[in-house]
Parts: sequence; structure tokens; C-alpha cells
Amino acid sequence: MRLFINIDHVATVRQARRSDEPDPARVAVLAELGGADGITVHLREDRRHIQDRDVDLLMQTVRTGVNLEIATVEAMVDRALGWRPAAVTLVPEKREEITTEGGLHLAGSAGDRTSEAVSRLRAAGIRTSLFIDPDPDTIRVSAELGADAVELHTGEYANSSDAADRTLQVARLRQAAELARDLGLSVHAGHGLTYENVGPVAALETCEELNIGHSVISRSVFVGIERAVREMQERVRRARA
Repeated sequence: MRLFINIDHVATVRQARRSDEPDPARVAVLAELGGADGITVHLREDRRHIQDRDVDLLMQTVRTGVNLEIATVEAMVDRALGWRPAAVTLVPEKREEITTEGGLHLAGSAGDRTSEAVSRLRAAGIRTSLFIDPDPDTIRVSAELGADAVELHTGEYANSSDAADRTLQVARLRQAAELARDLGLSVHAGHGLTYENVGPVAALETCEELNIGHSVISRSVFVGIERAVREMQERVRRARA
């Protein structure tokens, strides 16, 4: 199980004052020292947190690998092709949302844009993942589009306050992960995962990567980023064992 740390909200704090600190690139180095297997950043079209310069610096300094999240629009794909990160995750994006609200829709023109983006990224040798809801039909389309992986949106599980519903959501994630694996896709998961709820998702045998950000960055305010990453890695390893 790989643990990628999303450092978007380090930039959120910086942008609140339009200053030069905290620096996401410096935090990325500390996250790697704490045991992160990779660094994830979402370069949004409105540049609300991560900036192009941040990605420039991360590509120069990160040693584990950068997973760049972008929308399926031509300009963002062009930027990704220029940087050539280790991986690109295509995600839905709306200006009015606080955080990503769900997975990609792969029907109609949205599916055509995603297909074109996947083709361009894969032709450049960039590992490509699609951020999707744990829906069987969407998983099948993802495989048909030629993606290397899917990242299952864990928001419904993470946001549920009912124990019975959480159990159902874990079962849904398990079934989706098994289908994706059977179709030749690597399986990642993320969104809303915390120190308290990560266990059941980390325990899914067919899931090989987690992307976690807000909870780790929040914890780091109290204990520092290295310890916060180590603590999350320990939760993941315990659940996996």
C-alpha cells in the first residue's frame, strides 16, 4: 500500500495572505522524510491554492514521485505534458465547490474529453488515473478508455455517520476495487480519509494506493508534518496487516 500525501492545503494557508509561506515544496520534502510514498497536488484552473511555480519546484525536489491532479481540459493537459510528472489523475472540477464533490462523469462530451486526455498523457508515457465514483459501469468505461488506474472516490464512506451505511459503503468500495482489478486497472482510493476512518479502506486487499491530504495537514499543525505522515503510515500498515 502506497501513501501519497496531498499538500494542497499548505498552499491554501499561504494564499490566504498572498505571501511566500508556508512553502509546499518544503513541506513535500518533510513529508517524504516522514515516509510518504509520493506527493499529490491538484492544480486547479482557478489556481486557488497550488500555483504553477509550486509544480515547477516540486518536479525539481520531490524524489518519490509527483501525482498531479488536473481537470480534463486541453490547457491543463498541456501543462502536465510539459512537466511530465510520475502520474496524472484526471478529476472533475467546478469553480463553486469547496472540494471535489464526486467522480468524473464519462458519458457524452465529458467522456470524449477524458478519452482525449488519457490518450495524450499515455502517449507521453505518463501513468494516468481517473478519479471516479465506485460505480461498476464507470469502472468498465475507465478500462475501455485505456486508463492505467482508477482512484475510487471515498467521500460517501467518509461522510457517513451511520455505522450500517459505512459498512455498505466499504462493501461497495471492495466490489468496485475487485472489478477494476479484474479489468486490469490498478486501484487507488481517496477523499475525506482521516486517521479515524482510514482503516477499512486501507484493509482492502485490491487497493494499492491512498491519497490523503486534509487530515494529515491538519494534524501537522500540532505535531509537525514528519510525525503526522508517520502516524498515518502506521494506521495504514496496521490496517493492512
